[in-house]
Amino acid sequence: MPRNIYSHALGVERRDGTRQFVVSRVVDASAGRVWDVLTDTTRWDEWGPSVAAVDCPTRYVHEGMTGRVRVSRTGLWIPFEIDSYVDGEETKRWTWRVARVPATGHRVDALGEQCRVTFEVPLVAAGYVPVCRRALDRLARLVESRGPDV
Repeated sequence: MPRNIYSHALGVERRDGTRQFVVSRVVDASAGRVWDVLTDTTRWDEWGPSVAAVDCPTRYVHEGMTGRVRVSRTGLWIPFEIDSYVDGEETKRWTWRVARVPATGHRVDALGEQCRVTFEVPLVAAGYVPVCRRALDRLARLVESRGPDV
C-alpha cells in the first residue's frame, strides 16, 4: 500500500455540550497499534512535543488514573487525571485534566488498515492546535515506521 500523504483536517465539534477544535490525520497503521502508543505513558514524550516526562503508577492509561507530566519548555511537573477512557472496537478515546483543567481528548477511529487520529482541543486553548498537528505528525512517523502488525 502506498504511503499515506493525507494532510491534517481542522474543524469544530460539539461533545458533551461543549464546542472544541478537532485536528486529525489519517495514519497508515491499525487503530490498535496507534491506540497502544497513545495510551502508553512511557511513549508520550516520543510523540507529544510538550511532554518531557511522565510519572504515574501504571504504564497504560485507564479511567481515574492520576500522575504528573513534566512540561518540555518549563520543566515543571503538572498533575493530571484521566477522566474518560473508551476502548471501543471502531472508536477509542481518552481525555484528561491537566492541573484540574480539561485538556486534550485523544481519539482513534478505525478505517480498515488505516485509522484517523483526532486530538480534541478546548476552544480556550486554540493556541495548542499547532502543537497537536506536530504531535500527529510525530505519532504517524512512529507507528508507520514499525512495519506490519503482528
